[in-house]
Amino acid sequence: MLTLDKVYHAAYILRECARKTDLIAAPRLSENCELYLKTENLQVTGSFKLRGAYYKISQLSDEEKSRGIVACSAGNHAQGVAMAASRKGITSTICMPDSAPVMKVESTKRLGANVELVTGAYDDAHDRAVELVNETGATFIHPYDDDYVIAGQATIGLEILDQLEGVEAVIVPVGGGGLISGVAFAIKSLKPSVKVYGVQASGAASMYNSFKAHKREVLSSVSTFADGIAVKNPGENTFEIISNYVDDIVCVSEDEIAAAILALIENQKLIAEGAGAVSVAAQMFHKLPIEGKKTVCVISGGNIDVNILSRVITRGMMMTGRNVNLTIQLIDKPGQLQEVSEIIARCGANVVSVYYDHGDTNMAITSCFLKLALETLNNEQINTIKSELTNAGFKIVTERV
Repeated sequence: MLTLDKVYHAAYILRECARKTDLIAAPRLSENCELYLKTENLQVTGSFKLRGAYYKISQLSDEEKSRGIVACSAGNHAQGVAMAASRKGITSTICMPDSAPVMKVESTKRLGANVELVTGAYDDAHDRAVELVNETGATFIHPYDDDYVIAGQATIGLEILDQLEGVEAVIVPVGGGGLISGVAFAIKSLKPSVKVYGVQASGAASMYNSFKAHKREVLSSVSTFADGIAVKNPGENTFEIISNYVDDIVCVSEDEIAAAILALIENQKLIAEGAGAVSVAAQMFHKLPIEGKKTVCVISGGNIDVNILSRVITRGMMMTGRNVNLTIQLIDKPGQLQEVSEIIARCGANVVSVYYDHGDTNMAITSCFLKLALETLNNEQINTIKSELTNAGFKIVTERV
């Protein structure tokens, strides 16, 4: 059973392996609240998951340790388990979905675990891990639905209360629910007035659906690049704790997550993975009633594959109006491009590519389509450019960010 004594004991045990991560002010990320970031992306192994995994493994009996341990994970829990097992001299096998980022798979191997890739999502890896436990008698280290794991994650709540006097709201990423269960339990037990909110990706909203329906609901599939919270089946223990201690759960889109990752890079010089950035996305896009409140966003992890990061930055730039493609219908005569260029230059944007299309069958014989790719400051600047072009008599056929 989860108790405050267990949480404080976890904090004591974790002093030998986990960092008390910094809580940093982030005024450039919010205009409507006093925002702070709990930087678990800078935790050892790059994620909060080490806390729960290490505390759980530290409480195993000698007999359990001798049989080895098995876990399932999309990557962050895997690294936490692998590191904890190696420190304790325990053999570990981690089942990971074959869609897990290569960086997370390789990091898990480097930390000393045996890795078995499983076709499908996290839940398929979980089923395979259970099979291995039944076959070998090893101890299963659940990534979220375990009181010791939850107690380890709850130490983040203790740290937030210690680091920020007068905190009024805490926003936490949600997958299976282990992190928010621990944080909410610790914070509500010690300071009930603090609001605790959860955030899920819209494409993996299992706990959101369960919370709203007041009963556990399992998804048939998930679709999100936030692999750390791509969970079809919410935990039983975590659902009960969330139902009792969490104030609300909201969802964010893939584009909103991408925009949050980009904002963290540009404004805070922090790298967050998709799962780690959903809390900031919820704040940025006004999903929660936190106006004027002293608010903490938990950045739960920073283990993002560099190939995914490149795509995410591109998507984030499009989402925030940093790039735009315009197709303009012109009369095919001299001087048209110069006039368009002068308008764009006057508005302060940068042209990065130009293409004349004379062959589109949808235009008049005497016309052409001018296709421009622009680097812009924001959506307001894009709207100004479009307005100036329209006022000058140019027809914008399409806009694509």
